[in-house]
Amino acid sequence: MPDSPLDDVDRGLVHALHIDGRAPFSRIADALGVSTQTVARRYRRLRADAGLRVVGLPEPHRAGRAQWLVRLTAGPRAAQDLAQALARRADTSWVKLASGGTEIVAVVDTSSGADGGHSLVLDDIPRTSGITAVSSHYLLHTYLGGPTAWRGRATALTDRQQRQLRPPERADADRIPVDRRRVAATDHDLLRALERDGRAGQAELAAATGWSPATVARRLTELRASGAIFFDVEVDDALFGAPTRALLWMAVPPAHLEYVATALAEHDELAFVAATTGPTNLVAQALCPDPAALHRYLTRRLGALEAIHTLETSPLLRTVKAAGSFLPGAVGSRRADRGRR
Repeated sequence: MPDSPLDDVDRGLVHALHIDGRAPFSRIADALGVSTQTVARRYRRLRADAGLRVVGLPEPHRAGRAQWLVRLTAGPRAAQDLAQALARRADTSWVKLASGGTEIVAVVDTSSGADGGHSLVLDDIPRTSGITAVSSHYLLHTYLGGPTAWRGRATALTDRQQRQLRPPERADADRIPVDRRRVAATDHDLLRALERDGRAGQAELAAATGWSPATVARRLTELRASGAIFFDVEVDDALFGAPTRALLWMAVPPAHLEYVATALAEHDELAFVAATTGPTNLVAQALCPDPAALHRYLTRRLGALEAIHTLETSPLLRTVKAAGSFLPGAVGSRRADRGRR
């Protein structure tokens, strides 16, 4: 896709996928007022040229997972190699190069059981050569992100169009047995397939799981209705006017943390806000049109919140891996190599 802005149909399609990542093209077409063939063609083009991908993800607590935000510093060459190695792991997501290419930030999923399952956090990383510093921050609460789309991608559709696209609520969702409302070990193959492609058809999911298509459909319905899984959308945010990105590490007194985090979750410039452990107890990701816009945001909007005692800004250079399974050679990685991510 050329570097020109996306048109209304492209933006409407991405917004629609945020509302229901598995919505049929025909339903999206009806909401957008175009043909089904047009939606299918645009979807294929965005996949090929803009890295568009829908991924199905488990809600961490319902999957028995804990999440850590890990920061590592290393030399530029070692950092790039380490970022690629981390991206290939099944227990990582959002692997990013920051701060001139000498810092790696990644989300690491671990077991929330008694042992914590912290092999990567406590064992694997310290034994890797070339690393000069490591810090791990437990993600305590997410105020913005996960199932909630960045507002920059979710402004294309009217309220009526959004209502057309929302998946129908199951009236009997509360009748799902309690043990079927959580991600189970038997769901592993289904989740792995959805992490690769959240729009995979039932026949493809049946082949991946060894289940019948009817069983796949029933289990997907249970997991979605109970909130145990959600669907996220990956796409190059530079095409939405946000090529300047940064992680913001803030220290806020505990008595003011809820107020500040809730306020930040309403800021259009932010795509992620979460409370963490550590000397900086609040982290956010900012998406801005240019460095001047980022500066205005930091000095005017964040600067107005006196409860933020310290602020560290880490410019993001590249996203090596997003939320879904790592796909070597994917468009997002190729665009990143040209400095777009």
